[in-house]
Amino acid sequence: MSNKEKEYATETGMENVEQALSKSEQFIEDNQKVLTIIMFAVIIVIGGYWGAKKLYFAPQEQQAQIEIFAAQNYFERDSFKLALNGDGMNLGFLAISEDYGMTKPGKLAKYYAGVSYLHLGQFDDAIDFLGGFSSGDELLNATAKGALGDAYLEKGDVNAAISNYKSAGDVDNMVIAPTYLLKLGLVYEEQKQYTDAVEAYETIKNDFKTSIEARSIDKYITRAQILASK
Repeated sequence: MSNKEKEYATETGMENVEQALSKSEQFIEDNQKVLTIIMFAVIIVIGGYWGAKKLYFAPQEQQAQIEIFAAQNYFERDSFKLALNGDGMNLGFLAISEDYGMTKPGKLAKYYAGVSYLHLGQFDDAIDFLGGFSSGDELLNATAKGALGDAYLEKGDVNAAISNYKSAGDVDNMVIAPTYLLKLGLVYEEQKQYTDAVEAYETIKNDFKTSIEARSIDKYITRAQILASK
């Protein structure tokens, strides 16, 4: 490329840049009012978010943590009615899950409420609370799925129980997974699905060798295999 061609290309490029800048300046000038409104709206939204987080959600989180303490104590003592409804001075899980539902303790209260209902034999309520519970904690989610499986089994919904036991058994945990894999195998046996039962039992034997359930799992495997061969 000759020097003249280079100069022409440079001049043409500069003209294009100047035209683009002119258009941008003209756009800003024509839409200055709208852009100003948008800018202030963004500032208000961001400021509102941080203000709400600091002035509302943080205190709510702290208060919910205080409130749930008494209910957890009742739960650990198997006083499930008091854990659910409170004692007149302290809130129970039901009120905490409703009043502080956006906080971590409020969401946890939903899980506790579901398990409390399960212990009290109120299986529909247990299903409502456990079915609507979710957590970023994988182990807690698995435990909730297992408890949900128990509630469905008590209701006679075997398919739902199996589905939830499977979910609970998928977690990589030496306590939770074998517990619900064993329950899964027993349900399969009751349904005469012996091959599936063997698979559940063998998962305990192979993947969770040091678990309590693994110590006596061979007798379950043998029984299911004999039944499957008949």
